[in-house]
Amino acid sequence: MNITITGASGFVGRRLIERLLTENHSLHLLGRTPRSGVPCSTWDVLGESAPPVESLVNVDAVVHLAGEPVAQRWTPQAKRRIRATRVEGTRRLVEGLSALERRPAVLVCASAIGIYGSRGDEILTESSPTGEGFLADVCREWESAADLAQPLGVRVVKLRIGMVLGRPGGALARMLPAFKAGLGGRLGSGKQWMSWIHLDDLVELIRDSIEHPEVRGVVNATAPNPVPNAEFTRVLASVLRRPAVVPVPAFALRLLFGEMAQILLESQRVLPQVPGFRFQYPELAPALRQLVA
Repeated sequence: MNITITGASGFVGRRLIERLLTENHSLHLLGRTPRSGVPCSTWDVLGESAPPVESLVNVDAVVHLAGEPVAQRWTPQAKRRIRATRVEGTRRLVEGLSALERRPAVLVCASAIGIYGSRGDEILTESSPTGEGFLADVCREWESAADLAQPLGVRVVKLRIGMVLGRPGGALARMLPAFKAGLGGRLGSGKQWMSWIHLDDLVELIRDSIEHPEVRGVVNATAPNPVPNAEFTRVLASVLRRPAVVPVPAFALRLLFGEMAQILLESQRVLPQVPGFRFQYPELAPALRQLVA
């Protein structure tokens, strides 16, 4: 299968490339950093143009992962980049698809569980209404931009991705130093739900989305067992055999990270409904043990 991937140099993209190459798929990467041994085209997702034509010709599937990281202080400039890379970048990608005589069968587009806003203990499925806030607004526009490919005859899958646990990189890499030093602890009240997914399961979900025509629309890319932040903290500390007794109050997170602290404090209890998909890591403790072994 011929597959084009945007955001290929990112945390998820790198692992996805490794997995697809083991199955002898033909890949074409779009981004700012070339990778040796795999065909690449330069495309700035913040630019004004669609991807180069050669990156999309005769492609069977497109996986769109490109986007400005949200884990940074949300200055006005950062918020503009976060929105533009997701919304405008996706629109330009679809513009590129519209110019093709032969279009890909499927567009798998990243989204995020931030679309649900902060919902306390409410169980959130793919059919739940979206929420409020900056990230919710960005994700709604992002998904709407991806949906513009549907009238072109392209099946669209929108993966609402939770906190991705993997090595190296990602959220876990930022947590480990403090926890290994015995300085880990709950964030805020610790009651907020954390919806997570092991990197390997996310990669398999992307593969399933490409290969199975019945998968379309919204897919919650989270493990089926979310946990409160206090429980996540306890399990990670237990796996590392370290104490976790240094809580970080909400006001300190807001002082440190500004508006971005909402990612750490908002509660999203997200459950996936993916028929036929079997998670390799449905429970948190085995997932963390595999990653920190």
